[in-house]
Amino acid sequence: MSDYRPIACSDHERLEFAALTRQWLDVNVTTGDPVGRQRMLPLDVYTRNGAEWLLAETESGEQLTLRLDSLQF
Repeated sequence: MSDYRPIACSDHERLEFAALTRQWLDVNVTTGDPVGRQRMLPLDVYTRNGAEWLLAETESGEQLTLRLDSLQF
């Protein structure tokens, strides 16, 4: 069983819209690597292994895969 906690629908929609429109977001990452405030470009939001994930690109061009419940807006 997964310990994933679904995020608010409004936050999920915001990520999907940002991915579709290629809009940069400032997001606080609470767990994983990197932790802290990050400016990122959402590329895709998807489900895998009972959790929802964000594929994003940093300003330096690094691609990150982050669980949505580790993000704060």
